[in-house]
Amino acid sequence: MNETNPIAMLERVARKKIQEALEAERNRDYGEAVDKYKKAIEALEEIVRNYPDHTMVRLYRKTINELKIRLKYIEGKASQAIGEGLPDEIRVEVNEESLETLPDFVLKEKPVVTFDDIAGLEEAKKAIKESILYPVKRPDLFPLGWPRGILLYGPPGTGKTMLAAAVTNEINGEFIYLDATNIMSKWLGEAEKNVKKVFDYARSKASKGNPVIIFIDELDAMLGVFSNEVGGEVRVRNQFLKEMDGLQDKSKILHVYVIGATNKPWALDGPFIRRFQKRIYVPLPSRDARIKMLELLTSKINIGNDIDFEKIADMLEGYSGSDIRDIVQNAYMRVVREYFELNGEGNNVRPVTQNDFIESIRSRRPSISKEMIKLYEKWDEKFRAL
Repeated sequence: MNETNPIAMLERVARKKIQEALEAERNRDYGEAVDKYKKAIEALEEIVRNYPDHTMVRLYRKTINELKIRLKYIEGKASQAIGEGLPDEIRVEVNEESLETLPDFVLKEKPVVTFDDIAGLEEAKKAIKESILYPVKRPDLFPLGWPRGILLYGPPGTGKTMLAAAVTNEINGEFIYLDATNIMSKWLGEAEKNVKKVFDYARSKASKGNPVIIFIDELDAMLGVFSNEVGGEVRVRNQFLKEMDGLQDKSKILHVYVIGATNKPWALDGPFIRRFQKRIYVPLPSRDARIKMLELLTSKINIGNDIDFEKIADMLEGYSGSDIRDIVQNAYMRVVREYFELNGEGNNVRPVTQNDFIESIRSRRPSISKEMIKLYEKWDEKFRAL
């Protein structure tokens, strides 16, 4: 870290003041904690004020808001025990770290989804099964080891998270969901500790025979290439690199897998790309996949006999999975809206018709441009590893 860099200096001040505030809280010296939190906020606000175009400014603003909430809590409830009454999403851990606990912003609940619930993406499913499902079932068949890092890249809304959740269900494993943006912004100076804590937890569970999937969303926010890096970013990236390398130890049969997802693969740093032995493109849904999506999404609503999924699927070329979900919801909402506009008489609404879908598609353009798809395909040609 460049010690003369004003951003780095201000970040260092903020980090130091946060640590001092936490220590004051442990000692129940709330007046001192309030003072330290205020100084940390001042340092971060100076970065935001003087460097509004910095790549981390959004994360600094988020940290400022969290610190202000923490500050208000300390000021208003000084007589209350630390950690009581504070919302989970902003609670600061003050207890000794344990291998049985995770940072409070980590999500452990996985969607109840299987590969059969995911339309299309057969190539991605096959690669993930070979990398995770088969080694978990028969590790003895893999004397040379197996991939521990899988990178899923492609447009937003194409099913990357669902793929990770599905394989977790297939192996009856534990699913840890991390938002890279959260890791980078959650209490400056604590980010690399949180990364280590997550991996320690995963290894502890795996050592007891429980496979663990660590899913990291928006991976580029943590492992991307930035023109104006500061100390915090570098430390987190180095810690992650260390943890990823540790997973490759062939002397330990630990089923811990890291699945990273990104909508911006071109922003990833080269050394980290190589740590993901499997790099899988998750594209827009094919025609057959669009038909299956429509069938799955409409299975719980009343549709008319005139519905032609094949024609609708043709109209939805270029739409992502999340776009198609929105189209179906919008088509159904036309029916619900009509019901209420007619005073909501009776218990039933009319079926969704072909025309409802046509009007819904007309009012909603694809969220991914053709130019963007070309960028994904170009990156895929260069870095694909199935």
